[in-house]
Amino acid sequence: MRVDALDARALRRRLRGPGLRLRTGPVLNCIRSPLEAVARGIELHYAAHAVEDKAFADFHVSVERPAGPRRWWRPQVVFKLDGESPFTPLPGDQGFPILEWGLNWCITGLYHRFLTLHAAVLERGGRALVLPAPSGSGKSTLCAALALSGWRLLSDELALIDPATGLIHPLPRPVSLKNASIDVIRRFAPAARFGPPVHETSKGTVVHMAPPAEGVARAGEPARPGWIVLPRYAAGQPAQLQPLPKAQALMQLIENAFNYNVHGLAGFDALSELVDRSGCHRFSYARLEEAVAVFDALAAEARAA
Repeated sequence: MRVDALDARALRRRLRGPGLRLRTGPVLNCIRSPLEAVARGIELHYAAHAVEDKAFADFHVSVERPAGPRRWWRPQVVFKLDGESPFTPLPGDQGFPILEWGLNWCITGLYHRFLTLHAAVLERGGRALVLPAPSGSGKSTLCAALALSGWRLLSDELALIDPATGLIHPLPRPVSLKNASIDVIRRFAPAARFGPPVHETSKGTVVHMAPPAEGVARAGEPARPGWIVLPRYAAGQPAQLQPLPKAQALMQLIENAFNYNVHGLAGFDALSELVDRSGCHRFSYARLEEAVAVFDALAAEARAA
């Protein structure tokens, strides 16, 4: 059963009661929340995701109001894992963002089945495009544009690499857009589904974009390595793809790995194999249309090889 098979009342009953068991790729989250903003966010952004009853959940989380007078005076929201809060409360209108950030925290800190990188990942022709980059590089903007242009979204934030096989597993969830990138993607794809803007977060203004349904439907299909590309937004500059030495690519992946120390030698071997099996590049861009054309050409070249 999918989330959009539940009517509004049934969805809220689960969120307020036993929890909504929501499947996101290999991870099953049991989510509870009495907050309307969280319910609306799940309705919009997770409509195509599977709901599983009576299944073991990897994480039991909740988003709720803290006890005390702050329930009414300058309301706040708090994220909890197994009843304990790992974060300080946030302003009351940030219920859905704190859920998204909390789920990321659970995976990066506690889910070690995979080697996890801070990177966007998309797929074309069975090959994965890995975009490791810090905040402000244009990674999420580029990821959203490619996901809306025929590339399958595996993840906006987290690359899950199986050390045993070298395959990259999907974790299709909403794409987080910030500040100027919000209007850029709205103009690029007006038909995409966007949530309401949330202002004055730690990252500025944040809007979440629902993941394309095809990527959600194929969440059980991993992809083999294809390309590692370090993106950078460069205002006023033409799109430019340049070779990246594999040693530098490996160091970038290590720097962007959340649990590299947990996997030890197996983690080093997995990243080395990923680099060996991938074309490695730096990429700078200003216009999304040019950027998409460059990556489409890269995928076409791989198919023809």
